[in-house]
Amino acid sequence: MKEKFQKIARHPATQKALSDMKPKKTFWSILGIILFFIVPEIIAYFYATDIVHFAQNGLSLHPTTLEGYNYDMLIYLFEDGISWFNLCFGVVLLVWLFF
Repeated sequence: MKEKFQKIARHPATQKALSDMKPKKTFWSILGIILFFIVPEIIAYFYATDIVHFAQNGLSLHPTTLEGYNYDMLIYLFEDGISWFNLCFGVVLLVWLFF
């Protein structure tokens, strides 16, 4: 089984598919990875309790359906604090981008 996986990994079509999936090293790819994966987790690390408190206060004011949904999503996203998975995934993507 191990030999079969190594054979698949060494196959030129597999290597080409992996190189095609890899993002190009541009300013926008670096900025996108940082903005979508790393920055929200840094914000959550420092301000998660404040954001949850804000959303709970907003819910206590009997918002409209859409506002209530937005406040519920804020609570859902930030009540647990930082997501180590997203932070690690962003770092892995940055490492993969440069190597």
